Amino acid sequence: MATYVQIDPTQKLDPFKAVKKIPLEEFFTSGHRTCQGCESALVMKMMAKAAGPRTIVLGSTGCMYVANTTYYSTSWVLPWMHTQLGSSGSAALGASAALKVLMRKGKMKQEPINVIAFCGDGGGADMGVGGISATLTHPDYNCLILMYDNESYANTDIQLSGSTPWGANTTFSTPGKVKRIMHRRWKKNMAGMMAAGHPTCRYVATVCMSYGLAAMNSMRKALAIGGPTFIHSLDPCPKGWDYDPYQSHELGELAVNTGVWPLYEVEDGVLKLTGRTQQIAAKKIQRQPVRDYLLRQGRFAHFTNDDIDYFQSKVDEMWEKWLVPGVIPFRTDVEGDASPA
Repeated sequence: MATYVQIDPTQKLDPFKAVKKIPLEEFFTSGHRTCQGCESALVMKMMAKAAGPRTIVLGSTGCMYVANTTYYSTSWVLPWMHTQLGSSGSAALGASAALKVLMRKGKMKQEPINVIAFCGDGGGADMGVGGISATLTHPDYNCLILMYDNESYANTDIQLSGSTPWGANTTFSTPGKVKRIMHRRWKKNMAGMMAAGHPTCRYVATVCMSYGLAAMNSMRKALAIGGPTFIHSLDPCPKGWDYDPYQSHELGELAVNTGVWPLYEVEDGVLKLTGRTQQIAAKKIQRQPVRDYLLRQGRFAHFTNDDIDYFQSKVDEMWEKWLVPGVIPFRTDVEGDASPA
């Protein structure tokens, strides 16, 4: 039988068994200019550490481009290239294709090299969704697209994005006397879209760096499995979410434990809830009230009890009525007449 897909070998990246097993060598170092408590900077640090030295990083315009490459300096130890806002998908595909061609022509040593393209939620879930989608349909090329999601266009002063939660205060959705709730859209389900719409994509996952070991192992799995992969990371943002920077780690935990941010992976078409999310789904632990999460953030300071109750009802719906809790928003018609017309 003919072989239509030619996947090059990938690096063997076994999961880290414990925090003490993580290598000490750093590939994203000091000198960056991110905000105090920036969870996205931690994602870059752990992403680079998980990938290792034989890695190329492509960064689209956003917080993690501007803060990490300023005035002819950079925190990247790995080879790094800036790409335009919204082009992380095409950059990942292009770099992977270029490596494949150069190795085939003998102009480079034949070896597996990780290709990672990162983007923010504005450059990924909004402007870059088409390019990411196109890349995930090309099974021949090994690359990881990582979307760090601080739920706003944080680089340009916290504007509303497709990933901004319902009701949040941003510079484009400031609450006022006439209309308290200016933003009335629910957060875009980016990872769910990528998993459901790209059946040949071998790995899609959600992570939060408050659970750092699990997040790093997801990155290693994505790089080692072969073909294009996608990871969606939730990154608490002290500036945009309006909280004290020392609470970043705790805010990430609350997002998961309240059920607002479910952790899961889809590997070769098989869905698996992971970590605390799996424990919540199995009824081993209870979801915390979303009030505990919302009231820790100044962007929700204008919420009334009715607003919090509505937000809670939407999260409850996600867990109790969706076909797969927090992942697939379809529902089965268990009450309707399912008989043929």
